[in-house]
Amino acid sequence: MNATAPGPAGQPTDEDRLRADLYNYLGLVLSRPMDRMTLDQTAALEGDDSALGRAITKLATAARDADVKDVKREYNALFIGLGRGELLPYASFYLTGFLNEKPLGALRRDFMALGLARAEGVFEPEDGIASLMEVMGAIIVGRFGAPLVLSRQRDFWGKHVAPWAGHFFTDLSKAKTASLYAAVGDVGREFMEIEREAFRLATA
Repeated sequence: MNATAPGPAGQPTDEDRLRADLYNYLGLVLSRPMDRMTLDQTAALEGDDSALGRAITKLATAARDADVKDVKREYNALFIGLGRGELLPYASFYLTGFLNEKPLGALRRDFMALGLARAEGVFEPEDGIASLMEVMGAIIVGRFGAPLVLSRQRDFWGKHVAPWAGHFFTDLSKAKTASLYAAVGDVGREFMEIEREAFRLATA
């Protein structure tokens, strides 16, 4: 994504930066097959005894045992395939059953309001899970402009991420062709639940 204007000012906390790091990580590993460096970095992750922490530990273990060529084949089977992969990781598909539908149009309007535009040379629809994870990470810490305050983060998440991302990550965790990426699905699912509860408490 590219930016043309900043959003409202907000000062990210250490917790915000950790949230953004996890969003950015999910955006990275869902945008392309993990290479050796990413696998090694993933293998070094350590989780605590929370549900998310256990999912991170499981992912780190899977990364330690992963082969780069196998990971590429797995990624292609999941998201590319012959014609299409096992999963179509786009909001429009999850919410309407078709690509390039109203959820994409609504997202593009909100991107324009935030001063965001699709990067040159990128042809994938903007409502892909990797793109949305990247944008969430960016608006939390202000990578494309000023950070968004929590209420605007919540509004964007509630409109474009909450309605479908948890379902996608659950599907990924159970996909027939998923091995390493099943663990990515577990991490994403647990993280979405934490975000849902945190945003709920912030408005209580």
